[in-house]
Amino acid sequence: MNFRESEVVELKEIDTEDIKKELIRRMIKETDGDRFEGMRSVEQELTFNATEQEFALRGIEFGKSQEKTLGIINSDGIYTNLGLLMSDQCNYTIKTAIFQGNDQMVFKDRQEFSGSLLKQMNDVYRYLELYNKTRGEINGLVRVDTRDYPPVALREALLNMLVHRDYSFSASAMIKIFDNRVEFISIGGLATGAELSDIMTGASFCRNQNLANVFFRLELIEAYGTGIQKMMQSYEEYGMKPKIEITSNTFKVTLPNVNAFEDEIKQLQNVSEEEALVLSYLKEHYRITRADVEKIFDVSPSTASRLLRRMSEENLLQQQGKGRSVRYILPREK
Repeated sequence: MNFRESEVVELKEIDTEDIKKELIRRMIKETDGDRFEGMRSVEQELTFNATEQEFALRGIEFGKSQEKTLGIINSDGIYTNLGLLMSDQCNYTIKTAIFQGNDQMVFKDRQEFSGSLLKQMNDVYRYLELYNKTRGEINGLVRVDTRDYPPVALREALLNMLVHRDYSFSASAMIKIFDNRVEFISIGGLATGAELSDIMTGASFCRNQNLANVFFRLELIEAYGTGIQKMMQSYEEYGMKPKIEITSNTFKVTLPNVNAFEDEIKQLQNVSEEEALVLSYLKEHYRITRADVEKIFDVSPSTASRLLRRMSEENLLQQQGKGRSVRYILPREK
């Protein structure tokens, strides 16, 4: 079943008014010298079934002594917000949306994952794996299989979202899956004092030190500051790399679909120079209009229209809308 544009409203990522209120609260907390994960949890009736299972799976003891050492309970024996994040009652969620094609016009599925962050980690990763298709090609007598996304990149992007998210915001984190990419949108920008260039070189600015220690204890992260570098390295053999975008309130990682990129390369080998430029533009912007073509080639409206019409007839493009709202995208799989 396909869901139409009217329903996409329900997937609104961030309410700007909520962001403003939460940002003010966060500034007050930081001014007072408090950090979210160390503050007392409003909810004290907590259970840790998923966390206990994860620790047991790795042969690591998890009891009251460990809860205190990790910062799940404070010196007074009261559960902290870290305890809430690790508990089965955790009220922070991750929402996922599967879209048809490379834009948000139509989506095919949506899920919301809740519970302990460790449960969310396992559930979301399994979900992503369902959509990480394998393409097999025969090279002589050898079959070569290529996943749409390097598993290492999916894993590190998900862990980065869980560990470094700003939990003083209540909005859900988002994962969007398109035909040609996956977007991980985490709440909260970079930690105070950090720059993107610092992160890319492996510097560590950890917003949630105690949470990171839990994941480190479970050997889910090997060392601070290596996740982004692992993502980048996993794409080196394909001649591409993930894209990172940062605002004051969000941290977005986009992983390109390796097999979709290969299809585009093959397609470019059989097209004219003008058509190749249009397809390259679509790779970055996902849609193109006649006005865009006019600017790219500095041509008249009629010339731009002829190029787009020809590419549509050759099934290089798919037209959406009519009249002044016409735009073009890459053809969707049947």
